[in-house]
Amino acid sequence: MAVLSDWSPEQAAALYRVRDWSAGYFDLSAEGLVTVTLDFPEGRVSVPLMDMVRGLGERGLQMPVLLRVENLLDAQIARLNESFRTAMESLGYRGAYRGVFPIKVNQQRQVIEEIAAFGARYGHGLEAGSKAELIVALAMLRPGQGMVVCNGYKDEEFADLGLLARKIGYNCVFVIESPAELPIILSRSDALGVRPSIGVRVKLSSRVGGLWNETSGDRSIFGLTTNQLVELVDKLRERGMLDCLELLHYHLGSQIPNIRDIRRGVLEACRYYVDLVNEGAAMGYLDLGGGLAVDYEGASANTPHSRNYSLDEYTVDVVEAIMGVLDPAGIAHPVLVTESGRAVVAYASVLLFNALDVTSFEPSGEPMSIGEDEHELLHGLAEVQTAVCSRGVQECYNDAIYYLDEIRDLFRRGQIGMRSEALAEDIFLRIMHRIARQLEAGAPMPPELSQLPEKIADIYYGNFSVFQSLPDAWAIDQLFPIMPIHRHREAPTRRAIIADITCDSDGKIDRFIGPQQASRTLPVHVLEEGEEYYLGVFLVGAYQETLGDLHNLMGDTNVVSVRINADGSFDFVKEMNGDSIADVLTYVEYDPGRLQVRFRDTAEQAVRSGRITPAERAQILDQFAASLRGYTYFEK
Repeated sequence: MAVLSDWSPEQAAALYRVRDWSAGYFDLSAEGLVTVTLDFPEGRVSVPLMDMVRGLGERGLQMPVLLRVENLLDAQIARLNESFRTAMESLGYRGAYRGVFPIKVNQQRQVIEEIAAFGARYGHGLEAGSKAELIVALAMLRPGQGMVVCNGYKDEEFADLGLLARKIGYNCVFVIESPAELPIILSRSDALGVRPSIGVRVKLSSRVGGLWNETSGDRSIFGLTTNQLVELVDKLRERGMLDCLELLHYHLGSQIPNIRDIRRGVLEACRYYVDLVNEGAAMGYLDLGGGLAVDYEGASANTPHSRNYSLDEYTVDVVEAIMGVLDPAGIAHPVLVTESGRAVVAYASVLLFNALDVTSFEPSGEPMSIGEDEHELLHGLAEVQTAVCSRGVQECYNDAIYYLDEIRDLFRRGQIGMRSEALAEDIFLRIMHRIARQLEAGAPMPPELSQLPEKIADIYYGNFSVFQSLPDAWAIDQLFPIMPIHRHREAPTRRAIIADITCDSDGKIDRFIGPQQASRTLPVHVLEEGEEYYLGVFLVGAYQETLGDLHNLMGDTNVVSVRINADGSFDFVKEMNGDSIADVLTYVEYDPGRLQVRFRDTAEQAVRSGRITPAERAQILDQFAASLRGYTYFEK
């Protein structure tokens, strides 16, 4: 492709806002390639994603691929811990910071292994909300390496596992989320002879904005009311176990966009903390839960997909708020715990896929001639086309819609044929494109025409499943940064929505980050014959990898972890092949072996009836078996 002289990677970076949402981890090179950018002691290193795509192809891994960059996990853990350390030192905070990663945010083994290994230097622990997650936490951490915070509903088996973990040296804390849990913990403590470390989750009255705020306020599903908290303190005092109450926990919600809401929650929680200390509880830990947001839009705004604060502002405000309440009360500074998950893992994963095809809503190359015998409505539509530049765009739009509707009604009644219908649609598209060009040139935009660019946008078919790899984009309209990972020395002259290959009307992405606000279309390049076109969906490390379903029996994608080196090279350190067709069939209770037997019987019947030869039977059965072993996505 010839490079357009009036377009540059700098313009592309502004168009896709890559420097606004990427936290410095992604950028565009002078060659027009999206790069992963990291700081090493030796200097800054940038590695093009296209180099990694070539490496994937050389290893026989087809698109789509979930690419994990291990360095980005490490970098986010370091940033979080170092930011709290700096804030505490600058403000004179006399406690410490201990982060815990909530396993539910990304349960994948490769992710948890890396968090546990790199986080050990900071004492970064894990949060478990179920028995299965507690088993993961105990296996991945070593005693003394980091806290294990036990949330969620707990039965006796859960309690026994956590208590015995304390016996061998784990700092395992049970957070009481419901009054029914305390008797279970105390009973199993007596039976095993292990004193528990108890935390309590309190329901704060503070409410927050954003999409995930149902864990705040009086109607929160989990947590104790003030009355229930008082009853818990009294029960522990009666049993001489008030010294076991060491941690206060709350959780206002995930992805909190407004720093004022965060600060308000900290202030309210600290009042509970002061009173618990005054009641005689041992305390020592204050767990703020999650909520640290990711700026998916790069807007730095108080909106659901953004945030109006930086990481450093967050840590300073939190530490300052705690000191502002505890210092006047003469209360020692606790170990500060946060359960930041989204902010730790979102940046590390990128979904890469190739575009397979495009549907363009363009008129035919040459205008079709209108015969004299065509219906008068077609002649009327043609007159609208010639009048677009001389009449108002709204009037022409209204007339075009009227004529097309009437013509389609004629077709339904059998009064005109298919070729006349095709001619009408072609003329209509020419009118819509002429109107769109006038709007782009500065013509007044009537409200009814605001969606016209979306209606004539291309549909690019991506080799992936929204339901499997991007469930939040489908379920809750989560915005993810999406952009081509190459060709940014060329102007993206087309606008498109992205459809997946699930043949479902909901299998699409039609909300994107825009230069000022969310857009219904994505700027893309023209697909070139014989050339692959690759796109990336960024910031997908949180929640997307486990929430996906098997819509159309599309299984897990190929997963590859890379580690970037200080010299600019990179290593493929882990790889997992995506699900085969046989794999996903077993998930929905099919036995691939029995399917082969049934199909073999069908093929044998075809031999007996003379429809195929025995040699053709062997070829057909080989193809059936090969398909069972194949990738669930489009293969080239």
